[in-house]
Amino acid sequence: QVQLVESGGGLVQPGGSLRLSCAASGSIVSPNIMGWYRQAPGKEGAGKERELVATLPGVFTNYADSVKGRFTISRDNTRNTVYLQMSSLKPEDTAVYYCMYRTVSQGVYWGQGTQVTVSS
Repeated sequence: QVQLVESGGGLVQPGGSLRLSCAASGSIVSPNIMGWYRQAPGKEGAGKERELVATLPGVFTNYADSVKGRFTISRDNTRNTVYLQMSSLKPEDTAVYYCMYRTVSQGVYWGQGTQVTVSS
């Protein structure tokens, strides 16, 4: 089992910044992929459509087009922690942000989610 604990969400004004953290613990296997997804209000449901924000599988980084140039994902492998630095935030970035961990052998694990609200 792998446990993911997110922190750092909150309310911020448009143009502001936030930094999310996700600490993984338990049966961590390397190599692994960690990243962030988000689910905007009104998109809950059976399909639970979560939008990819960014993933960091080793040296390759993948960003959604909507966040390129504004968000930066990074990780500290010594602490099994992944970060998402979000800048120039927009109201459309409002969502619940979920941390994700994935390996071929273990499958996918999700954190409990942290709310980010961008509003004046």
